[in-house]
Formats: sequence, C-alpha cells, structure tokens
Amino acid sequence: MLSLIPTETVTVLRPSVERDDLGEITEGEPAREEVRCVVCPGATFDMDATRPEGVTVAYTLHFPKTYAGSLRDCSVEVRGTRYDVVGDPQRTTDAATPGPFDMAVEVTRADG
Repeated sequence: MLSLIPTETVTVLRPSVERDDLGEITEGEPAREEVRCVVCPGATFDMDATRPEGVTVAYTLHFPKTYAGSLRDCSVEVRGTRYDVVGDPQRTTDAATPGPFDMAVEVTRADG
C-alpha cells in the first residue's frame, strides 16, 4: 500500500542479561530489531548553566500498529545515533488512530 507519510528505518535495541563464570549478572549484547517509523525531531534543551555542553536531543518516533512488544528499558538507534526510550510508551486506541501508526515513543540523549 502506498503511503504519503515518509518513514525511515530505526533499530530497537532490547537489553539482554547474561551471567558470567561466577554466576553474576552482566549486560549482554542487546537484541536488535529494525522497524519502519515516522521520525519527528524534538526540541533541544540546555540541561543547566553548570553544564553548558550538556544538551538533551530528542525525537518522537511513531511506531506502526503492526509492531508488537514493549519498549520499556530499550534504546533506539535513529540515523546512526543511540537514544534511550523515555518511560513505558503505550498505544493510542484504535478509534483515535485511523492511520497505520498508533504509538508515539519519545527518545532522548544527554551530552556532556
């Protein structure tokens, strides 16, 4: 189906937990999943005057209705840069989203 809404591929990075030789929990290589989303740039905010180089860079990603799964504690690579998902994104009701996208996901990155 032809869509007039431009999408681009982002990569969802889902954390995985492994155990080392002593049985201690370590962070393993994240599972990677590519998804076609609508990418909307967000605002840039100064964190505070004591960190002049610290900037929050954010996007709002609109995930398709076909995407299954939670994004809680995940990261997303957008245009080659890794961002953290804010909170636990929830889907909008079907009645309120006649188009193919029903989950707005805010992602953020702090520099500095």
